[in-house]
Amino acid sequence: MKAFKLLRTAVAGLLLAAPLVHGADQVLRIGDQNYYNVRASVEASGVLEGAPYKVEWKHFQSAAPVAEGLDAGALDLGFLGDSGFLFLAAKGAPVKLIGVSRQNLQTIALLVPKDSPARNIHDLKGKKVAYWPGAWSQQLTLRALEQAGLPQDHVDFIKLMPIDAAAALPTGSIDAFPVWEPYISQQIVFSGARPIITAEGLMPGLSSIAANANSIEPKREAIADFLGRLKQARAWVEANKDEYADLWAKRANLDQAVSRHWIGQAGMTVEAIDEQAARDYQETADFLLETGALPEKFEVGEIVDTSFSQAYR
Repeated sequence: MKAFKLLRTAVAGLLLAAPLVHGADQVLRIGDQNYYNVRASVEASGVLEGAPYKVEWKHFQSAAPVAEGLDAGALDLGFLGDSGFLFLAAKGAPVKLIGVSRQNLQTIALLVPKDSPARNIHDLKGKKVAYWPGAWSQQLTLRALEQAGLPQDHVDFIKLMPIDAAAALPTGSIDAFPVWEPYISQQIVFSGARPIITAEGLMPGLSSIAANANSIEPKREAIADFLGRLKQARAWVEANKDEYADLWAKRANLDQAVSRHWIGQAGMTVEAIDEQAARDYQETADFLLETGALPEKFEVGEIVDTSFSQAYR
């Protein structure tokens, strides 16, 4: 608890709230992560040119400080996964889900080393499978086991952060690595790992466009305008994959082959929250409850804000 309070204090101190003003002096404070590369796509596409507000970018390596920034009111918008957002909302943080990001579900996968004899989840009986509680890695593996009619102890779950699992797979310390990008492309390009399961048909793999609830009304016009421009930026990336991948490789210090593999199949979009997305979030919340990651049932409808739907058109 002490560490949690220190993290929140540090983030709040780093991200001092800007005055709530209107017009060209208004500032949108946006929290980004490497996985979403929102700033890079927006700047590469040039869609912010002429925007009637300023954007103050804050870049983070993981979801935790994005969540803390939103909770503390130091961010107006933040991009994080479905479970990270649900953990935040379930603890009573002043946040709303105002949109979703989708990607090719082939970019969430369970990898095995190139020489592994495993071809499906049945072949992993007794094998060491990395996971992180509540993350896509756990969701993917548990849902694959459920779909195959296998018990959860069919595999030997090893709790590892993705960065540690990435180092462990090529050495044989683990037998399977359920994960997302850019880890997938790094493993495929550098060590020849191959996917035996993807999220297709198993989980929605949605990501969250989250807003601090107290920023919505004072900055509604700016937020709506930004969301529309972000949609344009994602479309630009899809039309200029190699150009953007090369820019992103330099910016994120990624190998060009990794970046091209990732961006070439990412298919990232931003969309309004429709009924299916709301159901998918509720399903994920229920899954987190079943695994014990959430202490009690959480009703997603309480934090969904569909008032920005027109901005995505």
